[in-house]
Amino acid sequence: MGKKMDAARVYRMMVRSRLVEDAIVEAWAEGLVPGEYHAAIGEEGINAGIIAHLTEHDTMALDHRNTGPFIMRGTDPKALLLEVLGSDEGINRGMSGHMHIFDKSVKAGADGIVGSGGPLAVGQAYAHTRLHPGSVAITFHGEATMNQGLLMESYNMAVAWNLPVIFVCKDNKWGITTYSKDVTGGDPISRAKGFGLHVETAAGHKVQDVYAAAGRLVERARAGKGPGFLYLTCHRPNGHFEGDPLVGLLRNPKKQLSVWVPELQGGLAAEGGSVADKAKAMAGVGVRAGRYTRDVALTLRKDPVRRARSLVSASVATKIEDQERAEIQAAMDEARERVGQRVGFGVKGGTR
Repeated sequence: MGKKMDAARVYRMMVRSRLVEDAIVEAWAEGLVPGEYHAAIGEEGINAGIIAHLTEHDTMALDHRNTGPFIMRGTDPKALLLEVLGSDEGINRGMSGHMHIFDKSVKAGADGIVGSGGPLAVGQAYAHTRLHPGSVAITFHGEATMNQGLLMESYNMAVAWNLPVIFVCKDNKWGITTYSKDVTGGDPISRAKGFGLHVETAAGHKVQDVYAAAGRLVERARAGKGPGFLYLTCHRPNGHFEGDPLVGLLRNPKKQLSVWVPELQGGLAAEGGSVADKAKAMAGVGVRAGRYTRDVALTLRKDPVRRARSLVSASVATKIEDQERAEIQAAMDEARERVGQRVGFGVKGGTR
């Protein structure tokens, strides 16, 4: 029987993560974040429900959507914000961007290569068996990542060597702008079971369910009973990255179509292929956009932070929110001051 979830602690983790993400998203819109930014908004229940189980020597191999897990595990928010803003005062001296952050103090590192967390976590788990028996390695990936060979090799080695590693699959149905089922044979759960992984499932927006499912896998792994696969539904309202054109079509269709229509017209007029073939392809783009915007609209009510608030009293929730808001706002204000009045990396208010 697993230990009871500390609802107040978990809610604090989720609020803290959301506030940091909101601050970065705002900075990205102002052109202060170099390159793309992949927010973990919508994954707070997933991250908190798992990280709440981790102890001193446990490790995390994170993906490109890593800001939330770092913050929840204890990374200094100001150092992380400075890193994402490209400052040489950041946690990795401004050289990692937001996708390759490493923080030794919380035993976590991230990699932007899709699926790379698998072999990294397997290596960590093997080290745990030698250096810190009873510790576990956690790695996160999307459902589309299961088509990557290096991740499947990781599943195989983890089972063959009975390693204490847990693969966390976050299924939002989409691989960037491709519907995952259109390019994937079988389903994630059956695939994982085919490798011999012990599987648990939960709704990712319900942190208490994630906590319970993750606890069972962590307990098994610590006891030397082998690796696990945690399958979680996942809903990300901001899309694949900030400025996602499919999300833009839902939030501001007039503005987004002003970009899309000329590009689609140019595609029809370009050389190569028949007009009928091009028209068919463009229609497919429309169908995909419609499906995506429908999925986003249907899942907006599944906000994990709002749902987790109901697990604590109103007074406790308000106190947590006020405390975290003050700290994160101060960290962001100082990060902005350190960055100064430099020219932004991107175009302010851009559509993509």
